[in-house]
Order: sequence, then C-alpha cells, then structure tokens
Amino acid sequence: MSSSSLYRRLRGLFNHSPSSAPRFNKPNPSPPSSATNKPNKSTAGPASAATPPNAERRLQNLVKNFIKRSESALFRRRKGTYDSTVRRLATHKKFSMIEEIIEAQKKYKDIKDEGFAIRLIMLYGKAGMFSHARKLFDELPELNCERTVKSFNALLASCVNSKEYDQVETIFREVPQEVSIEADVRSYNIVISAYCEMDALDKAILFFNAMEKTGMEPDLVTFNTLLTAFYKRGQFLEGESVWGMMESKNIAPNIISYNARLQGMVQEKRIQEGIGLLAEMEEKKIEPDVHSYKALIKGFCEDGDLEEAKKWYNKLKENEITPNKSIYGTLLPFLCEQGDFEFGLQLCREAIDNQLFINVAEVQRVVDGLVEVSKIEEAKDLVELCNSKNYLNFNLELPQTST
Repeated sequence: MSSSSLYRRLRGLFNHSPSSAPRFNKPNPSPPSSATNKPNKSTAGPASAATPPNAERRLQNLVKNFIKRSESALFRRRKGTYDSTVRRLATHKKFSMIEEIIEAQKKYKDIKDEGFAIRLIMLYGKAGMFSHARKLFDELPELNCERTVKSFNALLASCVNSKEYDQVETIFREVPQEVSIEADVRSYNIVISAYCEMDALDKAILFFNAMEKTGMEPDLVTFNTLLTAFYKRGQFLEGESVWGMMESKNIAPNIISYNARLQGMVQEKRIQEGIGLLAEMEEKKIEPDVHSYKALIKGFCEDGDLEEAKKWYNKLKENEITPNKSIYGTLLPFLCEQGDFEFGLQLCREAIDNQLFINVAEVQRVVDGLVEVSKIEEAKDLVELCNSKNYLNFNLELPQTST
C-alpha cells in the first residue's frame, strides 16, 4: 500500500472526531489521590505490614539528613539523589516524609527557578501524590516562580504518573485558561500517552485529530506513542497507517519506531518482513538494539525454529549487545524443550556473568537436562557456580542418577 493511500486511510480513521478533544472515562483501577492527600495505590506498591521500628528510625534519619544537606546549593542540584530518596520513601509508603522533604525546599531561592519547581512537581507525581503536585503548581506565583507551559506539562505528567487518568483531560482543558498558558505539542503528547496507557486507542486517535485541528503538528514522540500502542496491542493495520502518515509528514523514524513496527510484524507472523526491516534500519545507520533482536528471537521461538533463534542470538552477541533477562527467559525454556542443554548451559553461564537473575526452575531444568544427556561434569559445574555465588538465593541440586 502506498504512503498516500495509508495517509488517506488514517485520515479516514481520524476524521470521525468531534471538534473538541474527547473526554476521558474514569478507569477502573485504584482511586485517585483525595483531599486527604493519600497517594494512588498503584504507585505506592503492594500493601505491607507496618515498618519495623529500626527501619522507621533509619527512614526518619534519612529525611532529617536529607533536609540538612539540602542547605547546600550543590546538593540541591543532585536530581538523582532526590529521585532515589523519594522512590525509597514511596516504597515504604512514607508519604508524609516525602511531603516534609519537598516542602522544605520552598525556602530556598531555587524555587524561583521554574526548572527547580518542575523537579519538585514531578517528584510528587512519581510518588503518586498528585494533589500535592497540583497544590505546589498553584502556589508557584506566591513563591515568585513564573508558570509557563513547562510547569503545566510537569503537572500533566504528574497526573499521568499518579495514574489519575480521570483528571488528565480536566487539567488539560481548564488549567491553561485559568493561568493564561497555551498548550504545546508536549502537552498533547502527554494526554495521548495517557489514552494509550488506558487502552483507549480510539480516543487517542480522536485527540490526535483535535490536536491537528488547532494547527499543531505532531512530532516523533506523538507518532512513537501511537505506533507502540497499536503494534503492541495487535492492531497491525492501524499501526501501518500511523507509519504511513509519519512518512508522509517527512518525520524520520528512530529506533523506538522501528522496534515497535518490528514487534508488530513478529506478532503478525511476518517475521521475514521483520528481518527486512532490520536490514533497512542498518542501511539507515540506525543500530538495532537488544529489543530489536529480542523480537526476532521470540518470533522464531514461537515458530519452533531453534536454529534461527540461536542464529539471531549469536548475531546479537557478535554485535556486542548484552542480552537482557527477557531474552534468557524466552530462549532457555525453548532450548530445554528442544533438548539443546549445552546451549542452555552457555546461556546460564552468560546470565550469571551479566548478573541477571533468571528463573531458578529454568536453570534447574538445564541441570537436569545435562544429566539426562550424560553431561554430568557440566551439570556439576553449573550447580557449583550457582551455589558458590548464592545465585538466585536458591540451592540447585543434581538429580539422582542410576549407576
């Protein structure tokens, strides 16, 4: 299908939208943060018992020391430290401590810098504390901090990060009018991403159309968001239409775009087309990454083609790309199913070298398989290697053999 016909097809899909952006339906997941400022359950992690006294004291000391160290301007520039500390406190559901840390930052002159204020808004969002993020955004004029579309986008992103999807469109429509801010491409991208996360792809399309009607041009992020959503969910034709429209607008795809399309081709059992797409990437000087190879390896495993799966794994290694946990998790069960325990042994050793913790049952299956094919010494070596390093925190065993 030509790019022009793809463009027309996509326009046909998109042109069913109303003149204004569609409204969200409230999702089924956990409730949004309320007036009591309780964060979203889904960002706070699983329910757990009360924090033990010693751990509680350690967290209290962490907060105390953090606030003390915040007096240093150099410390306040350490974004990673802020992120990791808030993440740790959120894991323990210490939301009042997070508030204590962030509120303590308001007394410094940095708060007049919108960039610093954005960091604080985003921290609240990452902790699932959207009502706090909104409160801080509203307070910025009192703190002599100018609000622009950048802080507005931080507020939108915090809403999405907190999974308060039912509030995203309200924020998008009402806040710019209240504070005289005009939404930009990133604003639209955040909302489109929220629709995609909700699996409301029809609404994502409608919102895309509403975006274009304002005269705003979608960018690569817009298209990658839609491509990833459509291909991942098996809506291959819609994904191809988005790809065609992206080409018609002369927006060059990047590795994210290609990996999304490659995944779509593999899901559609078009794996040979996927190989051709990989060649196209290389021609355009876009280096395939671990996700590119993972898609092909998974496809060949699902097709039962052991040799091709191994070939593409070896190509990954030849290109000096480190396999990830997902690749081992895909290949190891297939290798055992096919009886290729020696290659399974190679993968187990590599996973240990790469400090990747794979399923203990899969490693034990490799051990059992090696014994089945009389590779006793190799099986012993793997057991000793795992147990000596306390790998997987689980003691592997050699199966009993008859003599």
